[in-house]
Amino acid sequence: MSAYTLKMTPEEEKLAQGLLPERLPRHVAMIMDGNGRWAEGKGWPRTKGHEQGIKRVEDILKVVNHFKIPYVTLYTFSKENWKRPADEVSFLMRLFKVYLRKNLKKFEEDDVVFKAIGDLNDFDPELRSLILRGIEETKDHKGITLTLALSYGGRQELIEGVRSLLREGFPPDRLTEEVLASRLSPLPDVDFLIRTSGETRISNFLPWHLSYAELYFTPVLWPDFGTKAFLEALRAFQNRDRRFGNIR
Repeated sequence: MSAYTLKMTPEEEKLAQGLLPERLPRHVAMIMDGNGRWAEGKGWPRTKGHEQGIKRVEDILKVVNHFKIPYVTLYTFSKENWKRPADEVSFLMRLFKVYLRKNLKKFEEDDVVFKAIGDLNDFDPELRSLILRGIEETKDHKGITLTLALSYGGRQELIEGVRSLLREGFPPDRLTEEVLASRLSPLPDVDFLIRTSGETRISNFLPWHLSYAELYFTPVLWPDFGTKAFLEALRAFQNRDRRFGNIR
């Protein structure tokens, strides 16, 4: 059996039955917010929230795999997150290593393509090696594509994209959207952005790729955002009228 086989409760099955394959998003991006608040609300250290939050990733991948949503991108660690307390950052780095060691075999078994965007040079050699190993070993897979945004910042990405063109002496009058996009993260445009925990901003996440995305903000904290909550979000997406500037 696949590691990402979806098992649903009767309530979840009812939600799933209302989903139309032709109206599902092709690329879902998620800002996984609220781990620390979830733990603090229970009187636990913030690290407990991160431990619980990483379990939700598997729930999300099961839904994505079940409905054959081609791309899911998770805002895992931002450039700004380095400013958090040193002990919390150290815990997160250890948690990333545990997750990758545990899941690289699953990616192989289930044909998942693993990618990472962001400044990987910010990480220690062991973690960077694990990330690069996962990318290399899964590059020819044909299943869903999971991308983790790691030490990622959207403004920084745009600046580096422009800098690369300037270094090459690219003529300004030949600059197009397609040219600049070729210097950014190689992801398709995001169709659907989900942010948990009640915050209603994108926080420097994929500003270029989110230009025409549908935005979904939920008060649910990430450790509580399981299968049911994701299915409810997908139902909401299908009720959106996506015109892309056209009049209907």
